[in-house]
Amino acid sequence: MATEFNVPELGENVKEGDVVRVLVKAGDTLAVDQPIFELETDKATIEVPSTVAGTIVEMKITQGDKVKPGQTVLTVDAVSRSSEVPRDGAQGLQPLGGAAKPAEKAPAEVVNIETARPTQPAQPTQPAQPVAASGSVVPAAPSVRRFARELGVDIAHVPGSGPGGRIGQEDVKAFVKASMTTGGSASGAQGVRMGYAPLPDFSKWGSVESKPMSNIRRKTAEHLTQAWMAPHVTQNDKASLMGFEAFRDDFGARVEKAGGRLTITAVVIKILAAAMDKYPQFASSVDMANNAIVFKSYRHIGVAVDTPNGLLVPVIRDVNTKTITEIAVDLATLSQRARDKKLSLDEMSGGVMSVTNLGGIGGTSFTPIVNQPEVAILGMSRGGIEPVWDGEQFVPTPMLPLSLSYDHRVIDGADAARFLRFIVEALESPLTMVL
Repeated sequence: MATEFNVPELGENVKEGDVVRVLVKAGDTLAVDQPIFELETDKATIEVPSTVAGTIVEMKITQGDKVKPGQTVLTVDAVSRSSEVPRDGAQGLQPLGGAAKPAEKAPAEVVNIETARPTQPAQPTQPAQPVAASGSVVPAAPSVRRFARELGVDIAHVPGSGPGGRIGQEDVKAFVKASMTTGGSASGAQGVRMGYAPLPDFSKWGSVESKPMSNIRRKTAEHLTQAWMAPHVTQNDKASLMGFEAFRDDFGARVEKAGGRLTITAVVIKILAAAMDKYPQFASSVDMANNAIVFKSYRHIGVAVDTPNGLLVPVIRDVNTKTITEIAVDLATLSQRARDKKLSLDEMSGGVMSVTNLGGIGGTSFTPIVNQPEVAILGMSRGGIEPVWDGEQFVPTPMLPLSLSYDHRVIDGADAARFLRFIVEALESPLTMVL
């Protein structure tokens, strides 16, 4: 009996993704839980496992295609169906490198999403071609169509130079370049639709190369552009680390024995939960559509992690109910999963507030951008020794610069100053928190 396999739900607010690699083909014998294809979404690269078993009769996707939840990927001459693997929900997907694989197959190679795009147009066996305004089929491979979409170009308006007018990536580049050179804009260009002015022709000053953004980088750019529309204010302060260093000397080994590290970030995450209990507007979201403010009782904290593929923000759940030791272990685990590209979509959702630490790189201060729909983010810069007056003399003291950015629509400046002072005072006496 022929059975279809459809794309499951991809996670919260994820409407579609790009197929970066197809792992099976027509004629293969498919097992339950076997990865079918690798999918790049706005948040991560994941493997989509099968929930059916049998011989593949037809593959309906190819590398470079865009797919949506519910779309049919393949049909099999089915022999069984797993009742244990969810058909819907993000839990039915495994992060790249984390899906179960049959013993007889070697694990799929971990894909770098920055380099996973095909360099040559993929030739599908049954290409789903877009139709031009005239009703004719646009002759372009899926990888070329995706390249055009990422540059914001309506491929139906691009003249092709290949056999039969087939469109290649160079044709798309030439079309964009010509549009900018003439002072016009590519018809249907995303940038024009969003009101962005076209860039000048930089090539007249020297050699240039245009590279499309990865999905993660594009989504980050779009999200931060939207986030910056909220009125941002940044409050700066400094905390003495003398108390924290004594705290770490006393309890650092205990935390390491549990599998974590007693870092300043782990302590700050715990402090933030207590601070939001005192100042609940920091655990809210602005609902302008309904002229309301949504207050959240849960305390999930997002932590910015620098990875080779861009900034990812895994979320530590329920930090108000966890000890600093438990938070430190969660922080170490999630940070490593982010760098290994093994985060699930659920692990990057649901944050109430975010924290970002650039102290390991350098800098004295910065202005972090609020991660909408959150209303605040705390940034930490590199600490240093400063002379601090103790009432009688200047004492060399390790000081940590803190930068709190907040949405002024819901948080007033005085409350932001009080919130940050609460964090400073707790850092200076960390034993007030629960280890």
